[in-house]
Amino acid sequence: MSAKIARPNRGYGRWTPFWFLAPSVFALLAIGIYPTLFALITSFRRYNIARPREGFPFIGFDNYVNVLGDTTFWDSLLLTGRFFLTVLPFQLVFGIAIALLLHRPGLGFLRALARVSLVVPLATTYAVVGLIGRLIFNTNFGVANQFLNTLGIGGFDWLGSPTGAFIAIAVMDIWQWTPFCALIFLAGLSMVPVEIEEAARLETPSKLALLRHVQLPYLLPGLTAILILRSADVLKLFDMVFVMTRGGPGSATDLISVYVQRVGFRVFDMGTASAQAILMLILAILLSRLYIRIFYKEIE
Repeated sequence: MSAKIARPNRGYGRWTPFWFLAPSVFALLAIGIYPTLFALITSFRRYNIARPREGFPFIGFDNYVNVLGDTTFWDSLLLTGRFFLTVLPFQLVFGIAIALLLHRPGLGFLRALARVSLVVPLATTYAVVGLIGRLIFNTNFGVANQFLNTLGIGGFDWLGSPTGAFIAIAVMDIWQWTPFCALIFLAGLSMVPVEIEEAARLETPSKLALLRHVQLPYLLPGLTAILILRSADVLKLFDMVFVMTRGGPGSATDLISVYVQRVGFRVFDMGTASAQAILMLILAILLSRLYIRIFYKEIE
């Protein structure tokens, strides 16, 4: 007769895994899903927090119709697109250059130290980046004007002119997100088989040809991730711009997130602001699908 092996009872039940996951699920519901659903419901109502006695009646798609006919909304969206197309090439080029530099053999400890240093801008909050930007581009004692004075060019009112303010927020965004691109590309370069890369180096002395024909296919997944995350980030970029310029001077840095905040919390038209936010969410999803369709097709 075979003896039955007694298994120790650790007190685990059917619902034990759920209790371990519950904090994360609750945080996701509270921070992500619930606000999105609330914004979606609000976008179909006349929701003015300055006039609560009027109630919050259901008005269907009227808010969306008003948004689509709002020329200021489209101007802010076009400005956001121009900002994205301005900063992204610099971030990609500088990111690839840094990644290729750190990918060189024989760096050892320097590569690890550089990776840690690249995390610092990413760990800095947007509001702090905005404060740093205000100090760098200050007209009287900013580092930017001090550098121009050293070159004999003379100071410039960066945050007081439309072109200067746009350049200022673009420079700070490039500073913060270029390390992210570099780390993503460095991870992609580490996936290239060593034997293939060494054989390619022997076949061609051109680093550009090596990048194009050998390394680039392994960088495409990272490039897709960068495009998706950067597109979503630019659409919701608010803190840094608000701290540095508050959307000014005039509407020179009035990105779409700054305009949505003004509609919702200065005009108090939460219904229209919610409709604008939902449209931005739809745009981010469509762009993500477009990036995946274009770039993943090449590496299949």
